[in-house]
Amino acid sequence: MPILFDPASRVFRLDTDVSTYAMMIYEENYLVHLYYGAKVPDAAPLAKLMTRGWFDSFSPRNPKMDDPDHVQFSLDFTPQEFPGFGAGDSRASAVEVCGPAGDFVTDFRYQSHRVFPGKPALEGLPATFAQEGEAETLEIEMADPATGVKAFLLYTVFAHNGAMARSVRFENAGSNAVDLERALSLCLDLPAMDYDLIHLYGRWNKENTKVRQPLRHGSQSISSRRGMTGHNHNPFAALLRHGAGEEQGEALGVSLVYSGNFLIEAEVDTWGCPRLLAGINPDGFRWRLMPGESFQTPEAVTVFSANGLGGMSRAFHRLYSSHLIHGEWAHKKRPLLINSWEAAFFDFDGQKLVEFAKEAKELGIEMLVMDDGWFGQRSDDHRALGDWWVNEEKLGCSLKELVAQVNQQGLSFGIWYEPEMISPDSDLYRAHPDWAVCAQGRQGSVSRHQYVLDMSRKEVRDNIFEQMRAVIEGANIAYIKWDCNRNISEAASAALSPERQGEFFHRYVLGVYDLMDRVTKAFPHILLENCSGGGGRFDPGMLYYSPQIWTSDNTDPVERLSIQFGASLCYPIASMGAHVSANPRTGFETKGAVAMMGTFGYELDPRKLTPEERETIKAQVADYHKYYGLIRQGDLYRLTDPTENAHFCDWELVSQDKTQVLYTRVMMRRPECFFQHKRLVGLDPEKLYTNEETGETYSGAFLMNAGLDLSLRPWPAPKDGDCLVLHFTAQA
Repeated sequence: MPILFDPASRVFRLDTDVSTYAMMIYEENYLVHLYYGAKVPDAAPLAKLMTRGWFDSFSPRNPKMDDPDHVQFSLDFTPQEFPGFGAGDSRASAVEVCGPAGDFVTDFRYQSHRVFPGKPALEGLPATFAQEGEAETLEIEMADPATGVKAFLLYTVFAHNGAMARSVRFENAGSNAVDLERALSLCLDLPAMDYDLIHLYGRWNKENTKVRQPLRHGSQSISSRRGMTGHNHNPFAALLRHGAGEEQGEALGVSLVYSGNFLIEAEVDTWGCPRLLAGINPDGFRWRLMPGESFQTPEAVTVFSANGLGGMSRAFHRLYSSHLIHGEWAHKKRPLLINSWEAAFFDFDGQKLVEFAKEAKELGIEMLVMDDGWFGQRSDDHRALGDWWVNEEKLGCSLKELVAQVNQQGLSFGIWYEPEMISPDSDLYRAHPDWAVCAQGRQGSVSRHQYVLDMSRKEVRDNIFEQMRAVIEGANIAYIKWDCNRNISEAASAALSPERQGEFFHRYVLGVYDLMDRVTKAFPHILLENCSGGGGRFDPGMLYYSPQIWTSDNTDPVERLSIQFGASLCYPIASMGAHVSANPRTGFETKGAVAMMGTFGYELDPRKLTPEERETIKAQVADYHKYYGLIRQGDLYRLTDPTENAHFCDWELVSQDKTQVLYTRVMMRRPECFFQHKRLVGLDPEKLYTNEETGETYSGAFLMNAGLDLSLRPWPAPKDGDCLVLHFTAQA
């Protein structure tokens, strides 16, 4: 059993195949944290890990601890599972409740627990899931008698994935209204600060840049207050032991399944003990709970790895591929598409799109996506968002007729939407100006000539859904690109009362989830791809509804290396939207090699290709199908990080049965000396691997220990932007 409770020691033990998580019901029914790390076989000594029975004259002690014969302790020094505010622990709290008396003191104690098979769904929120026998869940009931609030801590153990999912459900069991001021999903108190904090920062066109810095006394955090997760910080972080690296040492990853304002914070106290917190950003958050009402926090997923960042990443990849992405396209082969945006921008009609389709079919491409500009009076980005009716005058035909013509060429058809936005110059805004997000008495900020629609309102979601339904049902639509091109400002809803305006940000996210859920359930055959100015909302919450997300608007293959490497710390490469574009930085071979580390597709005008480029694309299309299973189901090994090496970047994909290996290197900047050996990793040392190109055979042990002599390659003078791709096969 993954979850065990010892009544004698009152210790909970949660085991995966590689890790152990332990906590204990301590003095006065406080729930304290004991251990999270590599799996340990002996349960009895775990209770002895609670050794921090410290206090000083400035740290309040529990009032029942005044007996001199009793071991005294202070919450200020006690590792806790669910620390409250103002009851003696001065560190950052996981929960803060404004109770009936108006104070913010919050003090939760253990009440009961239960263990049950499976994984519960979270109401209104995306979350990991499990089939029968794949997971087990512990629910711990906590209570704060003064406020009348109960908290149910949920811990789901995915034993074979080395992962655990955590969240909290609050219930107002009292007779008075209360306000949740802080409601985080995870708290993890650790005994030592010998970790580096790794996170992903960025901006538009430069997302997911990896940063590694040592923990220090005080607080370090990443967050969003944009109403969405945003380009600037991804809701993922990892703690890596000093000296650990890509394939060795301890790594602990935290990923928040949420698409709104978030906070991941590491605070190190005066004793050098870190507290890691993750959940909804408390800034601008206040949720009123009436008697009998409940509130569910988003889910935080943790992974422990004894095999460095690589082991952590592969655990996240497997978990999210099998237990987060769902629906028809979770495991179904996805079409190879070409998107019209960089080929035509707003300058297209039906005839041009049919020409694209004809040329694309000859290259082996399987889907054409019509991007922005097909609806309302959308001649540029200044107007018409919210008017989701087909502009037949622009297309020169009906959408049904256009799709039929593209289908006749042998391609399926996709379409672009930006459902959460509204243009001031639109029929929808003129009819419903109060549907735009704006605080009372303030002038709404315009960004990209658009406002944000108030997705917290059901009537708004109903309107957009019905507009989308009419279009989708009227033609053979197989794919939707769901874009979102600005963040929220002047955040408030005309439909919320003053005391509930603090709920707006979270209600907005719940509304987006509701609309996505309705669309995907009404049209389960449609492949949904998320986008937010590229990677502005690349998070697990979106991944639940769409199995792929556009990783960045930057399609430069060299720039894409650090973007995709960073995203791969947490997200499967099969989820990363990556296309070959007409960017002149490198040749088509390198563009294809980089895009193959993703969903793979094209973003160009196929009519303008040279004969040589056409032949290269045909070969890439063949490789897409050849390596499809390996790329989407194999294990990723990041061999050389482009943020740490100025000259080249390389990576490797290995099938889970160790019989296929795909090695790729991209030369970013040619070094003065490029003669070197490269060791592969993750192979079976006993198997013999044959280089498909040369016919040479090596043992797995040779490739991992002696390595490849890249100086013998037929590229004696590689240029900036060149690439090398090698495929090895072995007998099963």
